[in-house]
Amino acid sequence: MSKKKEVTENKEYTVEERLRSLYQLQTIVTEIDKIKTLRGELPLEVQDLEDEIAGLETRVQNYQHEIEEYKNAVVAQKNKAAESSKLIERYKTQLDNVRNNREFDNLSKEIEFQGLEVEFAEKKIREFNAAIELKKEEIKNSKEILDGRKIDLSVKKDELDEIISETRHEEDKLREKAKKLEDTIEPRLLMAFKRIRKGAHNGLAVVDIQRDACGGCFNKIPPQKQMDIKLRKKIIVCEYCGRIMLDPDMTQK
Repeated sequence: MSKKKEVTENKEYTVEERLRSLYQLQTIVTEIDKIKTLRGELPLEVQDLEDEIAGLETRVQNYQHEIEEYKNAVVAQKNKAAESSKLIERYKTQLDNVRNNREFDNLSKEIEFQGLEVEFAEKKIREFNAAIELKKEEIKNSKEILDGRKIDLSVKKDELDEIISETRHEEDKLREKAKKLEDTIEPRLLMAFKRIRKGAHNGLAVVDIQRDACGGCFNKIPPQKQMDIKLRKKIIVCEYCGRIMLDPDMTQK
């Protein structure tokens, strides 16, 4: 561990110094939030398009797999029809050599049954072929949508990349400043700051008093608590929203 880091870790900060560090950190992360706001909904739009494209590609693959299954089913039904047709021919030949009515009836029933098997197989073949054509149409439609979404994704990515490239340098500088500040804040307090910030809709974990009210939730603060905040002797949070509160004078530049 370096001497500089040892000094930083061992140094005892006053409550006022801690509050100033938290306020400075809040100011920096708020600037980072503004940069993210510039990107607007683009990151979410890009993610949504990527998810939709992945879904469409999976759908096309599933359709293609189903077509292969239907084709295999068609082959199986054709084999069944061919086998039944062979049996019909065999039974018809045997009809010429029957010795009694019983054999004739049995063979006639077999011929009728195999004829029904052929008809059923041909019906299934027509159904499977119709399903194949339907899946081919669905693949065509899905690919058209997929091509459109890929174009949309390319445009959105270009827009996002342009915004990121314009703001990356500034954001990196701010993140570096934030990191240095975080190193001067005790872990427990930093963790509390991040937790409060995460739960705040506007990202503000540290606020000052505005018109005798919390600058975050705007609930009134009792005079005694306002006095305690102005004394800067302890870290005080709003009893309503949990934000860390500052004396307004500390936020003046």
